[in-house]
Amino acid sequence: MLKRLLSHDLPRSRWLALALIVILAGLFLTPFIFPGSKSLNVAAKILIFMVLVASYDLLLGYTGIVSFAHTMFFGIGAYGVAIASSRMGAGWDALAVGIVCALVLSLVLSFVIGLFSLRVKAIFYAMITLAVASAFQTLASQLSEITGGEDGLTFRMPEWLSPSFEPFENEFFGVLIDGRIISYYGLFLVTLVLLGVMLRIVNSPFGRVLQAIRENDFRAEAIGYRTVVYRTLSNVLSALFATLAGAMLAIWLRYNGPDTSLSFEIMLDILLIVVIGGMGTIYGAVIGAVLFVLAQNYLQDLMRLGEGAVGGIPVVSELVSPDRWLLWLGVLFVLCVYHFPTGIVGKLRQRALLAVGRA
Repeated sequence: MLKRLLSHDLPRSRWLALALIVILAGLFLTPFIFPGSKSLNVAAKILIFMVLVASYDLLLGYTGIVSFAHTMFFGIGAYGVAIASSRMGAGWDALAVGIVCALVLSLVLSFVIGLFSLRVKAIFYAMITLAVASAFQTLASQLSEITGGEDGLTFRMPEWLSPSFEPFENEFFGVLIDGRIISYYGLFLVTLVLLGVMLRIVNSPFGRVLQAIRENDFRAEAIGYRTVVYRTLSNVLSALFATLAGAMLAIWLRYNGPDTSLSFEIMLDILLIVVIGGMGTIYGAVIGAVLFVLAQNYLQDLMRLGEGAVGGIPVVSELVSPDRWLLWLGVLFVLCVYHFPTGIVGKLRQRALLAVGRA
């Protein structure tokens, strides 16, 4: 049963399996064991980035395509929900219309971009996608009547997803269930489903062809596969999953703006998470998203504690200053790449394989 759910793509490492179990349990129990709005926001961001990074890994890790337009589709999903909800009001029909329209727009754009751009060499395709993403971000900032411009759009969700909605009078294990908790578990369920679907895709015959194209596109073409068709389909699937991740972000924040979903910094974060977790594995998106988002949100707090502990030492206190958390985040990233060149998941699987070989 478990093999079917994981599409026969087991972790193949005890430590990786343990880490995945701990992450799954931690995210499921976050509202109860980590009370507070910050911890819930961090957990929701982790879930959203799991889907977003896994969708990008369909392109980079499994097909070998470098694209800088991924945040554009992420933003389309977020803006679809935001625009529909702000125009139609707080209702499930608005959510449905926004998500469907966003998926259709992403489908068309990704198909056109893939069809006309994937025939060029990799570096030129990357530059084309960067130009398209920059143009879309500028367009979203200037069409203030539709997108809200730089101020973005604030909107309301259906009653069940509203923080003021409290279906139960009594607390459940010390936590009062409200619309915010319901929204979180909705994101949790959607994340599991989408990750399961992506696992099924990459472990299907279609996914095997994508990996063959990544390893040697000329050989895949010689065998008889039309690489442009498969690359275009990979581009479309990746865009659709990224669109759903953007819709999840908008539903959680109940706000969207250019810097929220279209910023190039998000694209850099995606690349970092893919490299940290490991390319060509959905599990890498899970591990990488957890480590990166936790470091991004709590490293500064840890450094603040460290500064208090070494406050009397001049040079050391300056080095561990919370204002330098980005510096240390960069250092951690460099160390991670140095010690885990194939990503954390790749390293764990290599060690497990070596252990089996020695036995």
